[in-house]
Amino acid sequence: MQANALRRGMNLWPPLLFAGIRIRRISDDFRAVDVELRERFYNRNYVGCHFGGSLFAMTDPFWMMMVMRNLDLSYTVWDRSATIDFLRPGRGTVRAEFRLDAQALDDIRTNTAAEDARYLKTFSVDIVNDDAQTVARVTKTLHIRRKPDTRSRIGG
Repeated sequence: MQANALRRGMNLWPPLLFAGIRIRRISDDFRAVDVELRERFYNRNYVGCHFGGSLFAMTDPFWMMMVMRNLDLSYTVWDRSATIDFLRPGRGTVRAEFRLDAQALDDIRTNTAAEDARYLKTFSVDIVNDDAQTVARVTKTLHIRRKPDTRSRIGG
């Protein structure tokens, strides 16, 4: 599926749509994703800030999706763990910009080259407000390994 079609489809996906989360851009090479969350009555918490679950949801699928789309089909990629640090109240429109560089992909390939190698790779993204202040930082750890039927073909 092409990036723009995936973006449109994901913007209609109920967990994102009903939280008010919008994917603004997915680059054609799946190495950049821009997401925003506008403050609405239905995504505010008791004290009038962005609901923490919505902040977390706006970051949930992207690192795994980006890594999967940039590795070949011989890899299995799963979310392993995630944390969110709330740094200041989130108000107004908040954004997260995901960027996957070639160095991270090379690191993954190197650390999964050995037979039966499993690799835990950690990525972070900041959620920022309109004043470029960091509202929250989300850290995701991915579990990555080569599929068993492809391990003997590594490097060749």
